[in-house]
Amino acid sequence: MSKVLVPLAKGFEEIEAVSIIDVLRRAEVEVIVAALNDEMLVQGANGITLKADAKVVDFSADELDMVVLPGGWDGTYALADDENVQNLLKEMDAKGKQIGAICAAPFALNKAGVLKENYTCYPSVEEQIREEGYQGDKAMVVEDTNIMTSRGPATALCFALEIVKKLKGEETYNALKEGLLATYCS
Repeated sequence: MSKVLVPLAKGFEEIEAVSIIDVLRRAEVEVIVAALNDEMLVQGANGITLKADAKVVDFSADELDMVVLPGGWDGTYALADDENVQNLLKEMDAKGKQIGAICAAPFALNKAGVLKENYTCYPSVEEQIREEGYQGDKAMVVEDTNIMTSRGPATALCFALEIVKKLKGEETYNALKEGLLATYCS
């Protein structure tokens, strides 16, 4: 079974986090929701609190198939400043393992030095990353080697489904896409 870590920091974007967690679990992917510290209840940008299963520090790239970062500016800044998250991203990238980020979270990938040439993010965030390679509204999801990025809350289901396709294959992706009525996802 594929294992994915979703780190949450105070101020995360709830739609993105819950969509990723929910869709991956529907696809029978093991999802670990991880806190940055001992505070296991993490409050999102819009006041919704999620309970983490574990702490980021408890995991290494050897145990994981993918790390996926939800956006939300406060959460993104915390992920970008967290030594454990940054080290895990570098370790995942060095091993060629999958990494995903949505909305503002590619900022944290860029800080870790793992964001590849082509990416997308929430409009205006590219100004704090780099405009070269930014795909804008050309695609809901952009893949470049082992990095997947997406634009924001409205693209969260399609992003999660693309992760399912990557980890579980086309058949699971198509069945889940149909069951979720997400036929608008390419």
